[in-house]
Amino acid sequence: MTLPSQSQAWLPDADFAAVVRHAPLISIDLLVRSPDGAVLLGQRLRRPAQGSWFVPGGRVRKGESVAAAFRRLCLDELGQEQAFEQAIFRGVYEHHYADNVFGDDFTTHYVVLAYELVLAPVLTTLPCEQHDAYRWWQPDELLADASVHLHTRWYFQSDFAPPGQSLAGKSQPFPQRSLP
Repeated sequence: MTLPSQSQAWLPDADFAAVVRHAPLISIDLLVRSPDGAVLLGQRLRRPAQGSWFVPGGRVRKGESVAAAFRRLCLDELGQEQAFEQAIFRGVYEHHYADNVFGDDFTTHYVVLAYELVLAPVLTTLPCEQHDAYRWWQPDELLADASVHLHTRWYFQSDFAPPGQSLAGKSQPFPQRSLP
């Protein structure tokens, strides 16, 4: 399958706002780990989660396969191509936000496919369209820092097992959490 053209991929703002207002969005989050286990986070420039440290990622476009979206997002968010087959699927998550890309007059709901990659991009070469700063975090450090968005911390909490895995005798087939 080929990628949609730019004209097919982006809706006018008014149409996209209607979609965000009335439907969940499908996205991919990239859980990028260095070979020593550190996690790459970027500080978000846009709503939702503006100003928070967050994993790279983005929306799946209509007509785009998950594998094609993964490859596009790696290029857009990390500045390098990555093979979808090398990623480890870590589960489906739901993210709910009180605001949206246009403001705070309606909420945003994402259904997120989380994929883990092991690589070590050079921080100074990463794209700056979505994040104005990047840094490597140790998992225990990001869990303790309130500037790391809650949705990012969920990926690294030991009590929040990926779908289909059992933790302490509990099965969690589809993790669901909302912001308080």
